[in-house]
Amino acid sequence: MGEYRRLWFILIAVVGITFTLLGYFGAEVYRAAPPIPDVVVSENGDPLMTEETILNGQTAWQSIGGMQLGSIWGHGAYQAPDWTADWLHRELLAWLDIAAQETFGMSYPELDGAEQNALQYELKSEYRNNRYDIGTATLVLSERRTRAIAETADYYHRLFGDDQSLRGTRQSYAMKEGTLPSADRRTEMTQFFFWTAWAAATERPEGGATYTNNWPHEPLIDNVPTAENIIWSLVSIILLIAGVGGLIWAWAFLRRHDESEVAAPLKDPLTAFDITPSQKALGKYLLLVVGLFVLQVFLGGFTAHYTVEGQGFYGIETSKWLPYSLIRTWHLQAAMFWIATGFLAAGLFLAPIINGGKDPKFQKLGVDILFWALVAVVAGSFAGNFFAINQIMPPNLSFWFGHQGYEYVDLGRFWQLGKFLGIVFWLALMLRGIVPALRQPGDKNLLALLTASVVAIGLFYGAGLFYGERTHLSVMEYWRWWVVHLWVEGFFEVFATAALALIFCSMGLVSRTTATAASLASASLFMLGGIPGTFHHMYFSGTTTPVMAVGATFSALEVVPLVVLGYEAWENWRLKSRAPWMKNIRWPLMFFVAVAFWNMLGAGVFGFMINPPIALYYIQGLNTTPTHAHAALFGVYGFLALGFVLLILRYIKPRILFDDRLMKVGFWWLNVGLALMLFTSLLPIGLLQFAASASEGLWYARSEGFMQSDLLQTLRWVRTFGDVVFIIGALAVAWQVVKGIFFPDLEPTTLETDEQGAAREMGA
Repeated sequence: MGEYRRLWFILIAVVGITFTLLGYFGAEVYRAAPPIPDVVVSENGDPLMTEETILNGQTAWQSIGGMQLGSIWGHGAYQAPDWTADWLHRELLAWLDIAAQETFGMSYPELDGAEQNALQYELKSEYRNNRYDIGTATLVLSERRTRAIAETADYYHRLFGDDQSLRGTRQSYAMKEGTLPSADRRTEMTQFFFWTAWAAATERPEGGATYTNNWPHEPLIDNVPTAENIIWSLVSIILLIAGVGGLIWAWAFLRRHDESEVAAPLKDPLTAFDITPSQKALGKYLLLVVGLFVLQVFLGGFTAHYTVEGQGFYGIETSKWLPYSLIRTWHLQAAMFWIATGFLAAGLFLAPIINGGKDPKFQKLGVDILFWALVAVVAGSFAGNFFAINQIMPPNLSFWFGHQGYEYVDLGRFWQLGKFLGIVFWLALMLRGIVPALRQPGDKNLLALLTASVVAIGLFYGAGLFYGERTHLSVMEYWRWWVVHLWVEGFFEVFATAALALIFCSMGLVSRTTATAASLASASLFMLGGIPGTFHHMYFSGTTTPVMAVGATFSALEVVPLVVLGYEAWENWRLKSRAPWMKNIRWPLMFFVAVAFWNMLGAGVFGFMINPPIALYYIQGLNTTPTHAHAALFGVYGFLALGFVLLILRYIKPRILFDDRLMKVGFWWLNVGLALMLFTSLLPIGLLQFAASASEGLWYARSEGFMQSDLLQTLRWVRTFGDVVFIIGALAVAWQVVKGIFFPDLEPTTLETDEQGAAREMGA
């Protein structure tokens, strides 16, 4: 460790302590998850549903796309309602109308204010009072509530079928006709929806708040933010300010200012190595990345159009076989696949360089096998999604080969296992190049950090295998966020930091000491907020106040390291003028500069916008979330993966000439298109929904009446401009990669070699 001993101790302590918190309070998730009753009965003793039928309903919901069609507890898609909030509001209105008829002989809207207030008091008492018997695992419901449930279930039964009176509603929700053909499965799915709403309305035995911490906002039963929600929101804001202040203080007073800038070499050191067979084989990885990227972009446009037309594409009815839930699934899965493939390719490119410029034995064979395994998983999972959502696949096979129903891990469990084994195989290929290098003398601290991130990426995707088809929803959310947040936003971040530092260090552009110290410090900051910050996704997923406290406290610190990314962007930009040969990697550097910008805006500003519990209480499940998701997932990881692709392309095709005109279109149109998408459509819609949610309730912010208003329809159409600009940028980048792979020598005489550049500089 030497001079880095203190930084290593800090990193190890941070990882150890934060994982202890994540595990300890993870046990709290298991312990405090809302109970699923063994049996639900009416006051007369009539059985209404059982744990078995509720879980059957959960699997039915998963099979139609789950979180890709509306949301549950705020997690999922945004066009259809949040089924928890929608069911709860409809059931409450049904109860009030039944009570009004029984008590006053009139419908609820016909009553005067005093009469309505009296019934609302009864309503709150009935719904917030917990009538679940822990000893017998039985939930007893009043006869009046039983009738309200039946009325609500009938509506959903018709909505998810093909009742023609609700065809317009299905179009508004972007649902296909006959979404769930089986009447029995629709019945069981309504029981699952009821259970999620029951947990959202019923107080825990200790009282004070519902199982979902009073989420969603529902004024009819006083579902409002808890005192703890407000307290921990304030704590998170204070910690953010303190963290930013502390970082600026450390940056100003503790950072070494006497570091001299290293002299850039006259020739690119990476060109001193012959391109190895395994590196040459990465060309097909780059084609897979841009192929899936272009597919994902067009699917995104298709998905966005469904939000205005519902069941068709410019008059062509497409929802019968390609419904919104399927297209959105493919859109997200394509993103996960191409971004991950870009990172895997970056690692495989570095492995021979780390190994002294040579391939370990059979490395090319391993690279080829991994590629075709990736292709098989992509094709198989996409086909499985199609057959599951269109209800062609037998129900008992859907979870394993079709659709798991959970956003970002939608692929069937069989394909998920295949992806995990592929990542482990990638880990083995990486270690074959890294381990011999670690045994060599010299400073290996930066390589050790890269190795740790590689191992984490290889193994932590397996967290998504810790839940099953019928796992409790709260427990599933815990492990799902290990993948979506911890694996993607945590370990990939550390890998990217270490990989870029190693690349720039190997190029002789930064000193190894500076690169190592900066990477270790950055990793500690990322992990400090990132690991326990996983809980900020679970404030209202059936968890208790301690989980909210940990999530709010630490997730605020995730924003802190992003404060210095403007400086990082400037440093990356300055590298392009350090040596004449750097102009050959100008465009990869530009993409890395974009990463720093979007990390600050997308992950930092938009991330914290939805981070404090009080903010997320009102905007969970609204278009403010995809504002953050698009800016962070593509803006950070997408640009980073594309930067890796262009960097690899430059070295495996040494004579490549980047087309400046093409790359300017690609780079700037991607950035401008993303900004237009966010600021002219997604964010304005999200803010309007926020106002509706805070004033009326979440059910209203996601309702057909509000979402289909003229203003919101116009804003969704406006998104087309940003989508078109973005698509043009994506096509330009993809065409540059295709040209580079197949036609790298179109204009070789115009490309300045390293030797020519050095001679010109010396002459000057």
